[in-house]
Amino acid sequence: MCVLLMRFVQIVLAVILTTVFSLAVMEPIQAANLVPNENLVVEGIPEIPLSLVETVKRYTEFRSALMASWHPVKRELLISTRFCNNAQVHVVRSPLGSRKQLTFFTEPPSGATYQPTQGDYFVFSRDTGGNEFDQNYRYDLATGDITLLTDGKSKNSRGIWSSAGDRMAYTSTRRTGKDADLYIIAPRNPKSDRRLAMVEGGGWSPLDWSPDDRRLLVQQYISASESYLWLFDTKTGERTLLTPKRGNEPVAYEGAVFSQDGKGLYLVSDRESEFQRLAYFDLASKRYAYLTSQIKWDVEDLDLSDDGKLLAFVTNEDGVSVLHLLDTKTRKQKKPPKLPNGLIYGIQWHRNNRDLGLTLISARSTADAYSLDVTTNRLTRWTESETGGINTSSFSEAELVRWKSFDGKTISGFLYRPPQKFTGKRPVMIDIHGGPESQFRPVFLGRQNFFLNELGIALLFPNVRGSSGYGKTFLKLDNGFQREDSVKDIGALLDWIAQQPDLDASRILVTGGSYGGYMSLAVATNYSDRIQGAIDIVGISNFVSFLERTEGYRRDLRRVEYGDERDPKMREFLLKISPVNNTGTIKKPLFVIHGKNDPRVPLNEAEQIVATVRKNGVPVWYLMANDEGHGFAKKANADFQFYATVMFIREFLLKEAG
Repeated sequence: MCVLLMRFVQIVLAVILTTVFSLAVMEPIQAANLVPNENLVVEGIPEIPLSLVETVKRYTEFRSALMASWHPVKRELLISTRFCNNAQVHVVRSPLGSRKQLTFFTEPPSGATYQPTQGDYFVFSRDTGGNEFDQNYRYDLATGDITLLTDGKSKNSRGIWSSAGDRMAYTSTRRTGKDADLYIIAPRNPKSDRRLAMVEGGGWSPLDWSPDDRRLLVQQYISASESYLWLFDTKTGERTLLTPKRGNEPVAYEGAVFSQDGKGLYLVSDRESEFQRLAYFDLASKRYAYLTSQIKWDVEDLDLSDDGKLLAFVTNEDGVSVLHLLDTKTRKQKKPPKLPNGLIYGIQWHRNNRDLGLTLISARSTADAYSLDVTTNRLTRWTESETGGINTSSFSEAELVRWKSFDGKTISGFLYRPPQKFTGKRPVMIDIHGGPESQFRPVFLGRQNFFLNELGIALLFPNVRGSSGYGKTFLKLDNGFQREDSVKDIGALLDWIAQQPDLDASRILVTGGSYGGYMSLAVATNYSDRIQGAIDIVGISNFVSFLERTEGYRRDLRRVEYGDERDPKMREFLLKISPVNNTGTIKKPLFVIHGKNDPRVPLNEAEQIVATVRKNGVPVWYLMANDEGHGFAKKANADFQFYATVMFIREFLLKEAG
């Protein structure tokens, strides 16, 4: 039985006993409230009545199922889904078959992949308390035994399998704590672990092994706008740069795989293009053949069939995923069936070369695992995740909206309108994504549908400048000294909302996570008179302290985006725009949410904004989880966060403006 359910039962039993006793002595009956679990620190948040828990309960029971790995021999797969407090690894042996749970950890495992030739074991990753210092483990299917493969302390990537299926290449920070060195291990023999090469920086990732396993293709990530591809000799560690810098314009390489004959690469890059294109790169001549120049959107994922005949890839077209199939011999596209409008994640070929696995998600459907038979164009559903008993077919679809910003640039976002049963102008919640290079896509909103369907709130998800998906020029518009231009995009959005006949500009709340948390704080400091409150989730409050304290393996990567705080002029600018130094203008209620073990945005960012804003005499709610990191992953914690958010919205947004 789930810990949350056990706690709920205990509370209910206590309420019953208290009620019986009170009746016996003729005492008035007190309303029962939810007791926060022992991992939560709660400050300024009113007690949450159990009646609220019951009201929103169904909206907290949505599940999802993410495809993790095909079995190499059988037609079955591993998925990640949750039945208690955390997502765990399950096996599904037939379409819509039962989900057999294989892992039972307090912390959620991630990234399970079968050994790719026999499938008698799989490798997965797991951190502790959300600290993101992932360790890799081998799970033996015959015995259920679990073996640690990494050092137990450093940050490790899960890695990729060799073509022969006997080794994995991965990265680890164990040498310096910040440099992602390359390692190779045979998972059947943990003692085989060896360092292949030392590198500088935390942005290195292995992408693919050559068909003969003599070379390893590796990406060096500098920023969202700049990265490089290298080849490493898998015996000696000798390296060769494949994509040297050309001129002053940086190039980003977002993914690559070897061709079946090993003579070239299929890669995704914005080289000589505004968008990420699919290309074939000949290793001998170093020449590029561009394959998707006719598509004026980013290619965002690719996978090559085992026989090398078909390349599956996905494009991001105004936020919607579109699947493509390319015949590698003719370089012509085959037409796949039209899939439901939404997002496609993690495309993955089965070794039978006909089944393409993927995860589908849309505004009206939570994430589930599917497969496409490319010989018949038949789409097969493998999982059907529960939706709390709610019929999601009537959930709001995302509407693409656009507005002009302060400098005339067009900014876009997705608006979810509440049902027509709500009349009059509707209050608005603006939810800003993180990254800052992320992009909001029209996805299933999960528990946020409660705000739409039960509270009548319109939800607006902007993609301000700096968001990906709109070309590399747009991506760089918020870098360095241009940081506040993205905040001005929200100012222009507030103007746009005021012009909409069905939206209430006097009742607006802003929220966001990570960089979106910074944005919500920045909006609260710059436009406090135009909002009713702000919710900051694991957000940056001081760019200088953030850059100085974020984990070493990511510090230089963030300096490229935000600016180097060690430069006096940049430091002065970052301090000037940091919300913690402008809290005197925050006059509306603030809700701050953070995880103690956050390696990206350290807890100090939350603590300092809470302490400073409280001096203004405005309500400040604070929720901190001792067993979480960059966001709440455990259901019990996420549920409490949701209950408190509903109360904050009811208290400060749904009241008529005074």
